[in-house]
Amino acid sequence: MKVRAHLVISGMVQGVFFRSSTKSEATRLGVQGWVRNLSDGRVEVVAEGEKADVEKLVAWCHRGPVGARVIKVDSLWESYTGEYSSFSVSYEY
Repeated sequence: MKVRAHLVISGMVQGVFFRSSTKSEATRLGVQGWVRNLSDGRVEVVAEGEKADVEKLVAWCHRGPVGARVIKVDSLWESYTGEYSSFSVSYEY
């Protein structure tokens, strides 16, 4: 079953390679979507793919890369759209 997760991650999550590490983890898992920094210091992720793989990425986002300190992950499960063919990093706020 394919699913879509929309996450907003709070804590020390900018300046610690969170976006690039999320992209690497998503690619490893075969998950599509995107990640971006928000202007308030949080990180936003939209991830689509097989339910088990997206759940693994969500669990990873609760820890993040070395150097990150995740305090909170707000998650919303949405309907799968299939609009992404890869996982990308956005450099715009």
